[in-house]
Amino acid sequence: MPESSYASRLLILAAGLAGAAGVALSALAAHKGGAFTGTAANFLLIHAPVFLAAGLLGTGRMLRTACLILLAGLIVFCGDLLMRDLAGARLFAFAAPIGGTLLILGWLGIALSALARA
Repeated sequence: MPESSYASRLLILAAGLAGAAGVALSALAAHKGGAFTGTAANFLLIHAPVFLAAGLLGTGRMLRTACLILLAGLIVFCGDLLMRDLAGARLFAFAAPIGGTLLILGWLGIALSALARA
């Protein structure tokens, strides 16, 4: 399987999982009232369309790499927020800032991928 096809399928899978998790966590936050859970749900729902668009339309290694960095950041950031609300503990030390930094780097990578195509 070509690398781009694998990456595209991975990003589409991530879109579906992020969207489903975002909806489920929104419901949980509404009923349980967890502020961190609500924030994680919002982040998942905001990023799901990005992964879908990149998986369906994205070309270029730089865009795919940026989206994978974004995905890693989303997993770490949201994972830490959920651990705080649901388990009363952190995922690991500095998980939220590390995840947030990866999210920022992913978005900057997406922006740079537009310049690389020009």
